[in-house]
Amino acid sequence: MVTVAPQVERVQRKVVRVLTGTQILGSAAVTIGLAFSTLIAASLSGSEAVGGLAQTAAVAGAAVLALPGARLAQRSGRRPALILGYGMGGLGALIAAVAVGFGLWQVLLVGLLLFGGASSANYAARYAATDLAHPQRRARELSRVVWAAMIGAIIGPNLADPAGRAAASLGLPAGVGPFLLAAVVLGAAVLVIQFGLRPDPLVVVKSTRPVESPDCCAGGASGESPRGLKVWATLGPMARLALVGVTLCHTAMVGLMSMTPVHMNHAGSSLRVVGIVISLHVAAMYAASPLFGWMADRLGRVPVLAIGASLVVAASGVAGMAPSHDAPQLAAGLALLGFGWSAGMVAGSALLTESVRVEDRPAAQGLSDLVMNVGAAVGGAVSGVVVTAWSYAALGLIVGFTALPLLVVCLFASLRRPVR
Repeated sequence: MVTVAPQVERVQRKVVRVLTGTQILGSAAVTIGLAFSTLIAASLSGSEAVGGLAQTAAVAGAAVLALPGARLAQRSGRRPALILGYGMGGLGALIAAVAVGFGLWQVLLVGLLLFGGASSANYAARYAATDLAHPQRRARELSRVVWAAMIGAIIGPNLADPAGRAAASLGLPAGVGPFLLAAVVLGAAVLVIQFGLRPDPLVVVKSTRPVESPDCCAGGASGESPRGLKVWATLGPMARLALVGVTLCHTAMVGLMSMTPVHMNHAGSSLRVVGIVISLHVAAMYAASPLFGWMADRLGRVPVLAIGASLVVAASGVAGMAPSHDAPQLAAGLALLGFGWSAGMVAGSALLTESVRVEDRPAAQGLSDLVMNVGAAVGGAVSGVVVTAWSYAALGLIVGFTALPLLVVCLFASLRRPVR
């Protein structure tokens, strides 16, 4: 039984408020910058292939910065690590703005690579919410930060166009505006973290060192914390299950979601209809996270991870079997996919956090974000190949069968271990 001192509870409440605020800012900035990045890159280069690289560059940047951010958090705490992520994202947005101003698509891709640091910080923020959380509320605290991203995801795309018009009124290319606004918003996130995230939750938890019993601990007998990809070799079964679960749910979500607009375009669906379907998917990703957080705390992390896998399987079937003109069925399938992502992200992140030692958490969490983003990049690329070579239905079949082993393993693990 872990007891949490009242002063620690007060600090935790402040930490969650600060992280919720920065999650809104960070999510808004990311969606502002990426809303039209594909179109801008394609316009500057005259190539749709280069346009596709815009999103890939941002995802790759988030992956590349995951481990450096984790190492910094392990050494110095969450605050400098989050400042690094949001700061690099802001710098990338400024470089992207300059690149658009001068018509340099190659420099734009470099800026978007650094811009991925904002996404990396957004992902890391959910783990920061668990540092001081009571074990019986850990998933709920994490889910509150995940839920806050929905607000930013709604606000961001709606600010991109006004920012573009404002830039045009100043005699600048319209594409400069969204990136400049994203840089300002990320600068605000840096300030909130710098002055608001005090004391640093990871520093506090290391100093108080509450007595916990993780299912499996990272690190060797010497107590030395592992670094980089070496972390995987030291993870126990539950930590590995959590990492694989988060990665699979995220990869499946990106792969199936990214090809849905292409599938709908074959039937001549309007941008408005496609936008509604994707908006419902994004809303499902974030809106249900508090529910899955509550379930993970009450029912256990592994059962909810199993629910996430089952939802991904169901989504693959519903969306995969939908004709390209059947927007309602596609919307239902993508909503299920969003729910599956949410359940897998919340439960898997909580399970990973409590399955390693306190001092090893940043390294394990950084590895999880690295693998998750690499999976997203690969999933997005492979899904395009599958749809081109076969069909959208084949993609749904592949995604569903890929998620089935995770569902089976989670079900067996739930039966073999007590609910927590």
